[in-house]
Amino acid sequence: MKIAVASDHAGFALKEHVRKRLEAAGHEVADFGTHSNEPVDYPEYGQRVARAVASGECERGVVVCGAGLGISMAANRVRGARAARCTSEYDAEISRRHNDANILALGGRVLTETIADRILDVFLSTPYEGGRHQRRVEGLDRDWPASGGEGGRER
Repeated sequence: MKIAVASDHAGFALKEHVRKRLEAAGHEVADFGTHSNEPVDYPEYGQRVARAVASGECERGVVVCGAGLGISMAANRVRGARAARCTSEYDAEISRRHNDANILALGGRVLTETIADRILDVFLSTPYEGGRHQRRVEGLDRDWPASGGEGGRER
């Protein structure tokens, strides 16, 4: 699988760990930076990965910042990117199974390498279920009306 990775300075160490682990597992890795601990702004790096995944250049992505929150928000600004900030194996499983998440967001200051490894393994190995979830996934890229319509109503 071709996987895009990127981080800001706060996620650099964990991004490097993830990159090496992915390469050791035989994945092709596209590293979109950053390449040091020097301070940078996470939106640029999250969106670099998101564009690569949304365009089909890469099949999946992994983004890392201090908490995993800001960089996931940045990635999700790109239509077609579905970044999920995961702090557990369950989060990773459900993000793939129900939401077809294509980008994993991790927090370099909140996760150990061991926990991040387990989350990554689940994220990469869990298939998307499709079916009843598909219309919701399609709705993520839809512009919904400000009021009215069917939004929010369970079927």
